[in-house]
Amino acid sequence: MADFRLWSDDFPSNGFMPKAQEFDDRAFGVEGDNLSPALQWDAPPADTQSFALTVYDPDAPTGSGFWHWVVVNIGADVRALARNADKADGSLLPPGALQVRNDYGTVGFGGAAPPRGDKPHRYIFRIHALKAPQLPVTPETTNAVARFMTHLNELDSTTYVGLYELK
Repeated sequence: MADFRLWSDDFPSNGFMPKAQEFDDRAFGVEGDNLSPALQWDAPPADTQSFALTVYDPDAPTGSGFWHWVVVNIGADVRALARNADKADGSLLPPGALQVRNDYGTVGFGGAAPPRGDKPHRYIFRIHALKAPQLPVTPETTNAVARFMTHLNELDSTTYVGLYELK
């Protein structure tokens, strides 16, 4: 049996993400494209009922990292998210999928914005295979609660890591 895996054609595993994945907000000193990368996965557990996706920067200087994207209720038959699938209106997400606010306070993917001159930050993309067909989450649910519900229902997960730095 193949291993559950996640990948992107937009940047290499443990390699640097392009400016397309940089946040766009002058208050943070960044003017990137803020596009979520194209992601694909395969070989989830046979009893997977749905998926959730999280993107986390453990190197953010907050004392608790930074959550860049949380998507839940991705159908069990879905194996990819297109580039820029995070549009705030959800129109490019698979039917039924739902995004909650990231740590920027916005809905959708919040791109990389590490402090200028800091070491490269790791952006951990994690796809979670879930035993529930749908999580009881609404657009107003905090990302912490959405992640709690994800972990309660997780069968397995796999990661893909991108790096980013501002020199």
